[in-house]
Amino acid sequence: MTLTKNQITDTIQNKLNLSKNEAYDIVEEFLEIIKTTIEDGNSLMISGFGKFSVSEKKARKGRNPATNKEMMLAQRRVVTFKCSGQLRKIINTPN
Repeated sequence: MTLTKNQITDTIQNKLNLSKNEAYDIVEEFLEIIKTTIEDGNSLMISGFGKFSVSEKKARKGRNPATNKEMMLAQRRVVTFKCSGQLRKIINTPN
C-alpha cells in the first residue's frame, strides 16, 4: 500500500488535533524544506529515519533496449536514500 500526502495530512490532523488546513500546511512546509535542501545539492539527515543524498552521475554510453541502438545518456543528479540503523532494525523485526 502506498501512503499518500492526504493520508499523512489526515494522520497529523487527528494526532495533533489540528484543522485540515493546518495539518496540510505542516506537511507542505516539511516537504518544501526537503525539496529545497536536496535541490541545492545538500544532504538531508533525519535522525532515526535516514539520509537523503544527491550524487552526480557522469554522461555515459547507454543502449536503447527496444532498438539495441547505442546512445549517450546525459549527465544528471540523482537522489539516494540510506535508512538509519534504527529504521533498518524496525523494518527487519518480525511482527
